[in-house]
Amino acid sequence: MVKMKIFNGFNIFRSYCNSIILIGNFDGVHMGHQILFKRAREFKKIYKCKIGVVTFDPMPKMFFNKKLKNFKLMNFSQKVDQFKKQKVDFLINQKFTKSFSKIKAEVFITKYLNKKIKTKVLFVSNNFRFGNRRKGDINLLKSYEKKCNYKLIIPAPLKKDNKIISSTEIRKLLSNGNLSKANKYLTRKWEIEGKVEKGRRVGGKIGFATCNIDIGNYVIAKPGVYSVKVKLDNIKKKISGIANLGFRPTFNQNKILLEVNLFNFNKNIYNKKLAVEFIKFIRREKKFKSIKQLTNQIKKDIRVAKISLK
Repeated sequence: MVKMKIFNGFNIFRSYCNSIILIGNFDGVHMGHQILFKRAREFKKIYKCKIGVVTFDPMPKMFFNKKLKNFKLMNFSQKVDQFKKQKVDFLINQKFTKSFSKIKAEVFITKYLNKKIKTKVLFVSNNFRFGNRRKGDINLLKSYEKKCNYKLIIPAPLKKDNKIISSTEIRKLLSNGNLSKANKYLTRKWEIEGKVEKGRRVGGKIGFATCNIDIGNYVIAKPGVYSVKVKLDNIKKKISGIANLGFRPTFNQNKILLEVNLFNFNKNIYNKKLAVEFIKFIRREKKFKSIKQLTNQIKKDIRVAKISLK
């Protein structure tokens, strides 16, 4: 995997200037994004320069809409890993603040893209908006192309199944329970990364001990039961398991929670970080009349999960 330098803002080393720059959220680093990175690597061969990504934290959409929760397909560390796989040389992770949001679009081009990082080739989507009141667009970027000495590339969006592949589309697929298509568009299994927290230990009391993971700002996939594979620090092999994502209606819980039961695993992993790969949607969440009904259903779910994980 390529080594990647991370800059917190546009004050970058001179050796990283005059590069190919891609701007965007790149949430999911999905099939559509991967086409952009492939094209960027082709330009790299021609121009003999580095590839850099400019992204913003928090996402502008989440900054302007404070009520927007459970929106992300991935967290920052997952995004970094995917950028490395796409052979990105450096990342400019710009803190998105009120003052930064008020920078005029023209100033963003002349001061940041040109003066600070000396962009050579610029990749943006056709609906890219930027600057104060989102007044900047691809037409403005085109008008500064010669003046600021960069080549503007606006790739056509990738289409599959008569749909544009986008982070929005993948979020929709996950919320509808169409995990297989979401994974297809991501070109890998969708996963949630988080720390194991202490729960109410209800699972252990009914014979199915679980790891409880707060899903933070991850998008909420369709509540229900999933077969999963879990990656744990310091353990090379993935551990098979079954997960419940939801509100546990049988126990009247009002907070969304991810609970994972790991097969043939009994180590204490409280406070450990793990990544849960979602393999197959098994069934939707439902309320049971008794604990016995619930435990019988869990046994059936585990049998189905083990078959799907073979």
